[in-house]
Amino acid sequence: MKPKLWTRDFTLLISATVLGAAGGIAGSFALSFLVYRETGSTLAAALLIAINVVPGFVLPLVAAPFMDRLPRKPFLVGGDAVNGLLYAAAGFYLLRHDFTYTGYLFFSLLLSSLSAFDSLAYQSIFPKLIAERAEERGYTVSSMVYPVMQVLMAPAAAWLMEAVGVAAILIGQGALSLLAAVIESRISVREERRPDAEGFSLRSWLGDIRDAAAYLKKERGLLAIFSYMAVTNGVGNGYSALLVAWFSAAPALYSLFSVAEFAGRSIGGTVRYRREIPRGKRYKYAFFVYNAYELMDASLLWLPYPLMLINRAAAGYLGIGSATMRLAAVQSYIPDGMRARINAFEGMMYYIGQGVFSLIVGALGELMNPRAAVSVSALFTLAVCWLTIFRRRREVGAVYDG
Repeated sequence: MKPKLWTRDFTLLISATVLGAAGGIAGSFALSFLVYRETGSTLAAALLIAINVVPGFVLPLVAAPFMDRLPRKPFLVGGDAVNGLLYAAAGFYLLRHDFTYTGYLFFSLLLSSLSAFDSLAYQSIFPKLIAERAEERGYTVSSMVYPVMQVLMAPAAAWLMEAVGVAAILIGQGALSLLAAVIESRISVREERRPDAEGFSLRSWLGDIRDAAAYLKKERGLLAIFSYMAVTNGVGNGYSALLVAWFSAAPALYSLFSVAEFAGRSIGGTVRYRREIPRGKRYKYAFFVYNAYELMDASLLWLPYPLMLINRAAAGYLGIGSATMRLAAVQSYIPDGMRARINAFEGMMYYIGQGVFSLIVGALGELMNPRAAVSVSALFTLAVCWLTIFRRRREVGAVYDG
């Protein structure tokens, strides 16, 4: 008999996540169009993206030792509450004042900081709300929330922009975030403060960071997983510019990629929710998926268009299964008292990979046509997979199948 997943606490957290995702997608959609309409500059939008990377890289490492010493629930609730108040305040401001790009830069930086903070709290508390042996189903549900809400809320946000305006959308997003905070406050998980006879200080903070770094250095399986994921995610982000260049004459064809991938993810998520990957087979499944994913990317632009859509649907189907399995295995493997710090290190590696390899892939597109650039990048990532996931197969297997 499968353990119960939809406990009271898990249901409350997912409900709050759905509300936060709905408001966040609508608000981000509206603000992105507002910025372009007011500035008429794609560079202005790109600068916002670049600035928003900084808090996600720095803040989790600063905050993680606090989260490992204190209960995480107050961080989660407080983050959503402050986020709601800020969005509501921005909405009311726009009702009475004109948009200013400089002001929005600072506002965006503040929101990005809160988002990084809230995401770390969510990642750290989530494993405590899932029953033992229900981890994979729990992460499947969590991984499907944002894609589903993206499909539902993006068209709704476009209609709301014309019907009620950006200010009203931001006020609505603020209300949804506050409601999410109220729901999260009713979570009854019991957390204990980690004892510390010396109190918390800069010295103890540095000690916590050193302990986490030493743990990660010793855990070669985790380090191999994080390294490969940092590279493949960074290269994957770089593909977007190459695909836009390839489909520049037919953007509608490119837009269907996301639809195909969403369909694959939905089917894959449903299958993984009903049938988990058994222990003993998870490493083999993951290694197969990683190889298949890179080979599908390498062949993508060489296929007839209908097969491209099938390729993206297959990538979505396989990707959701391996991602939820990896999240469940990794978060269960990391000791609870070190989870926030290790998640922070993982996040830093991802941001480094995103920045470095996105630029490299983009530069490669200047030297060769997009089709060849995607193939070369994917084959490079495949080699990284073998140098990390396969080379450390015993240690990675201990994480996935332990």
